[in-house]
Amino acid sequence: MPGDRAARQAWLIWSTAVVVYVAALFHRTSLGVAGLEAAERFHVGPAALSTFAVLQIGLYALMQIPTGLLVDRFGPRRVLVVAAVLMGVGQSMFALAASYPLGLTARAVLGIGDAMTWVSVLRLAAAHFPPRRFTVVMSLSAALGGAGNLAATVPLSLLLVDVGWTVTFLVAGALTGAYAAVVAWRVRETPEGVPQPVAESVPLRTVAKRVVAAWSEPSTRLGFWVHFSCMSTPALLGLLWGFPYLVEAQGMSRPQASAVLSLLVVVAIVAGPVLGAVIARRPEWRMPIVGGYLGAALVGWAVLLGWPGGVVPVGVVDAVFVVLAFGGPTSSVAFALVRDYNPLHRVSTATGVANVGGFAAITFAALVVGVVLDLFAGLPSAQAYRVAFLTVAAVLALGAWRTAVWWRRARAVVLAAADRGERVPVRLRRRRWDVLAEA
Repeated sequence: MPGDRAARQAWLIWSTAVVVYVAALFHRTSLGVAGLEAAERFHVGPAALSTFAVLQIGLYALMQIPTGLLVDRFGPRRVLVVAAVLMGVGQSMFALAASYPLGLTARAVLGIGDAMTWVSVLRLAAAHFPPRRFTVVMSLSAALGGAGNLAATVPLSLLLVDVGWTVTFLVAGALTGAYAAVVAWRVRETPEGVPQPVAESVPLRTVAKRVVAAWSEPSTRLGFWVHFSCMSTPALLGLLWGFPYLVEAQGMSRPQASAVLSLLVVVAIVAGPVLGAVIARRPEWRMPIVGGYLGAALVGWAVLLGWPGGVVPVGVVDAVFVVLAFGGPTSSVAFALVRDYNPLHRVSTATGVANVGGFAAITFAALVVGVVLDLFAGLPSAQAYRVAFLTVAAVLALGAWRTAVWWRRARAVVLAAADRGERVPVRLRRRRWDVLAEA
């Protein structure tokens, strides 16, 4: 196929697929501003409310490795079609649910559909774009996903007030389910003229070996901890606890809280493509950027949790949320590491392994925050949230420590390979700490 036509087809296929990811981000984060309404609708407290996010994100995390295997087995087009249908059904069920168990069932269906989107979009990007463009397309995909997240802040908050819970979520679910037909029609798994990969069933023993092999690669382990530490904090705030924290602990109005939450999204949308272009051009900067973000995020949490009285000035909250918003784009470094240092036949599996990191952190932190808020319900809201959010800061500190450990180990492997004359994806300059670690 001529180059221009191939490029147009690649962008058309990618743009069709990325809409599903945009919808996934909308559905995933819709509870962020609807959390207080959900508590009233289902007559539940903070711990039970956190179960919505824990169930949805927990299933997302558990589905990452199976999703990689499903994409390898059936191709990203079929998986994306099923994902759109499941998200449409799940959100429609959530719109009509009148009891807590039915609401949980709806979020579970939604979480499974959501789990199938990101790995599928990355696989299509890897198939249709050359390696030098993959990082840029990946970052652009994540940034556009932020449009779905943005729609789940101020616009969704206004819709819930104007047209109500049922109509808002029912229309969103119906549109997503219907879009599955567009994906089936327009998406192709390989460029025109390239044969479709042969679908082969993979024995369970082979699956286990593939997962173990991916986890044994130090850069996959590093990708896991990068995703764990960078992605978890902004996602936790956007998914569930940011809006209640701003309204109940900081005394903001609902429109003001929605506007602050939108900072998480707007900054990520702008920063994502810029960061993707930077690390595509200078891949050796990937981990220093991660280290810089983690240091700044820890300082931000120290400010929020250590502010006298617990009620933080609005300008300071805005500044901290802007800093934390860089976590989403920075977490994409995890997938670049996975692609660079794993053979092609296990890239999807390794991507799923790395993707588990952030969602495992969110699942744990979201549940503990809800439980702690229930335990300290007698305290003023600002103090209760301060105690509960210590869990989030602790998760971030754990992730930063393990990232540092595996950064050093992965560097040692790459430097040793370069010393043996082997080809390495990114040439690293030996630093003083590398010499000290080898001594």
